[in-house]
Amino acid sequence: MAWNEPGGGNNQQDPWGGGGGKRPSGNGGNNGGGNNGRGNQGPPDLDEALKKFQDKISRLLGGRGKRSGSGGGSGGDGSDGSKRNPFILPILVLIVAAVIWAGSGFHLIDQSERGVVFRLGKYTDTLNPGLHWNPPIIDRVDNVNVTSIRSATQTDSMLTSDENIVRVSVSAQYVVSDSHAFLVNVNEPEMTLQNAMDSALRQEVGNMHLQEILTTGRDRLGQRVFERLTAYMDAYGTGLRLQTVNVESTAPPDQVQNAFDDVIRAREERQRSINQANAYSQAVVLEAKGQQRRLIEEADGYKAASVSDATGQTNRFNSLLGEYRQAPDVTRERLYLETMSQVLSKTPKALVDLGDGNAVTVLPLNQMQSGGKSSQSDSSSMSMQQLEQISKQVVDHMNSGSQQPTRSSGLREGR
Repeated sequence: MAWNEPGGGNNQQDPWGGGGGKRPSGNGGNNGGGNNGRGNQGPPDLDEALKKFQDKISRLLGGRGKRSGSGGGSGGDGSDGSKRNPFILPILVLIVAAVIWAGSGFHLIDQSERGVVFRLGKYTDTLNPGLHWNPPIIDRVDNVNVTSIRSATQTDSMLTSDENIVRVSVSAQYVVSDSHAFLVNVNEPEMTLQNAMDSALRQEVGNMHLQEILTTGRDRLGQRVFERLTAYMDAYGTGLRLQTVNVESTAPPDQVQNAFDDVIRAREERQRSINQANAYSQAVVLEAKGQQRRLIEEADGYKAASVSDATGQTNRFNSLLGEYRQAPDVTRERLYLETMSQVLSKTPKALVDLGDGNAVTVLPLNQMQSGGKSSQSDSSSMSMQQLEQISKQVVDHMNSGSQQPTRSSGLREGR
């Protein structure tokens, strides 16, 4: 027979036990123990479990309660006769809630953070790193990272002072310096920084020329934007401190990029030509300076030689002047002989006019000199003694010629 099949009092397959298929109530009053305790094998009653739990709590809180036996009793309403406190469960709930509430008030602030405390929406304190407790719901703690470096970028086309358009890209690095001001003073401080950076960049680009921005003025532009943006942040009280502002790129608009590239190439070619010209100029100047020094040295040498020669001649003339004043005739004769020696030493022959007609006597000085001094120097280096000898020979020759007039009239001697 199936378990749910109705049966008589002897049906052992009834899941509700004996007693005509009735569910046991658990107190034995209705069954009278006639089923030999099989009713206790059913599932536990939820109400009974709650009652047991309440009894335990009541004993812990000082309440009194008695549990009735399970095998029959005097009461037929199923009550255990215990005296329960109706506030036990609410108090228990409050205790658990208080423990949870108190435990949720602990929070740990990292070394890189600061905790900003708002009590009922109003700022009260800033917490340093460590473990802190604040009453939940009443206090709200917002952690702000004050050591991490944040960045913002701005790229846009702007108008320069010479009415040209340039595309500039700028990046800024910043940190949170005041966590309270960062959370309270401005609604969106990072968006405020972005807008302020755009304003500062446009202001400074508008004060510079295009050529300066594209070439040598990038560093100066970044410094000016940094100073102006710092002033903006201080005025707004955002709690942000700028670290650096870098100009990432500057370029003309895409429509005229090719023309600007041509201009840049032409400028580079111009600079290269200037450098080459400067190098050639330096080489030429160095060479000219070398020649200048050489000519100056040669001129100084010639000057020194000329001055020395002139000084020597002056000294000689002064010495001759003194001798001439003492003996004019002798000095005149000596000067004449010295001069004639210099003149005759450079000519191989001499023509002598005796003054007694048209006859001219030719003196072969070289032959006469070589005959008298053949073993010594040549005719170009005649000494005073040689000249005196030649003079004597000339005088003797002239005297002999005057004694024979018939022969001297037609005398011609060659070489």
